[in-house]
Amino acid sequence: MSVLIVDKSNFDEQVLQSETPVMVDFWATWCVPCRMIAPIVERIAEKYVGKIKVAKLDVDSNPELAIRYQVMSIPTLLFFKNGQIVERIIGAVSEQVIVQKVENLIKS
Repeated sequence: MSVLIVDKSNFDEQVLQSETPVMVDFWATWCVPCRMIAPIVERIAEKYVGKIKVAKLDVDSNPELAIRYQVMSIPTLLFFKNGQIVERIIGAVSEQVIVQKVENLIKS
C-alpha cells in the first residue's frame, strides 16, 4: 500500500470514516522540512501496511481542511482513530518519534 493522496473530495471517506487508524501528513510542495520527512512517511506506509493508513494532504490545494484542523505550521502529522484526532506532531521530527506515535496509535 502506498501513501494515499487525500483532498476535500475524499477526506471524509478515506480518513474520518476509516475503520483503520490514519496518519495524515499536511504538507506543501515549497516546504523544505516537509520534503525532509517525506521518505519517513513513505517507509511508515510500507512498514505498517494493513495496520494504519498513511495519507498526504497538500495544504495549498486544501486550505479549508488545514483551517478545520488548525494546522498553522507544516509539516503537521495528524493521527486519526474513529474519525477523531488522537495525536499531533508539528514540524520535522525523527523517524523514531513518528514510529512511536504510530505504535501507540495501533495499540490504543
